[in-house]
Amino acid sequence: MSNSRYEKLQSCLKAVREKTDFVPEVALVLGSGLGNYAENIKIECEIEYKDIPGFPVSTVPGHAGKFIFGYVGDVKVVCMKGRVHYYEGYDIGDVVLPARLMGMMGAKILFLTNAAGGMGDGFKAGDLMLITDHISCFAPNPLIGANLEELGPRFPDMSEVYKKDLADTIRKVASDNGIELKEGVYAQLTGPSFESPAEIRMLKGLGASAVGMSTVVEAIAANHMGLKVCGVSCISNLAAGISDQPLCHEEVQEAADKAAPLFTKLVTESIKAF
Repeated sequence: MSNSRYEKLQSCLKAVREKTDFVPEVALVLGSGLGNYAENIKIECEIEYKDIPGFPVSTVPGHAGKFIFGYVGDVKVVCMKGRVHYYEGYDIGDVVLPARLMGMMGAKILFLTNAAGGMGDGFKAGDLMLITDHISCFAPNPLIGANLEELGPRFPDMSEVYKKDLADTIRKVASDNGIELKEGVYAQLTGPSFESPAEIRMLKGLGASAVGMSTVVEAIAANHMGLKVCGVSCISNLAAGISDQPLCHEEVQEAADKAAPLFTKLVTESIKAF
């Protein structure tokens, strides 16, 4: 029986291969604060999402829409400049399609980044947080429906989504470069509204340290197909109820932009060290 999601992936891969035969080792998803990261890549090729038939296109300010292929040091990278989110109205299969597609291009590692609201004790805007685990709340699991047998098993193990060896590398890079690195559990809610103070209290009670509107579903899909996953959040604001400050997207973008130089250094040196 054919699977429409897999057929769509194959169609997108065909469209990419018509433009480049570049085979990446690492796939990088750029969250808020890393929008200009391409300046650190020796670029071989760029493909705009709109030029890939059926590919979902980001509608969020600060999220461009293209794949960038090139080198970080000697490492072959495909960089996703701008991601799509469930709250934009896309089917969850389309939300994780880019992560799956980068795996089908050949990437073995998926490095996820995002901007997140901080809930951890001592967290402040501008902190960087290594994601050690995740919690998914209300966003549908991207593996619901017919299993994509070509990609992975029906019931994938989730006991170590964020691989310890990659995390250790990121920790060492942070230490070697004098970058303060917090650690914690990232929770994904659907958005687009920011979380209520009661929801933040719930998430803290569940053990989460940061909250956002992306990343977890991508990590689930990538883990399902055997990619090694790691992730870092930029704490762009304190979550509702943690601070008296009302939340807005402009504040998130501003704080993420200020943290960008250290964030960029951490990501670049980690990729070189993987």
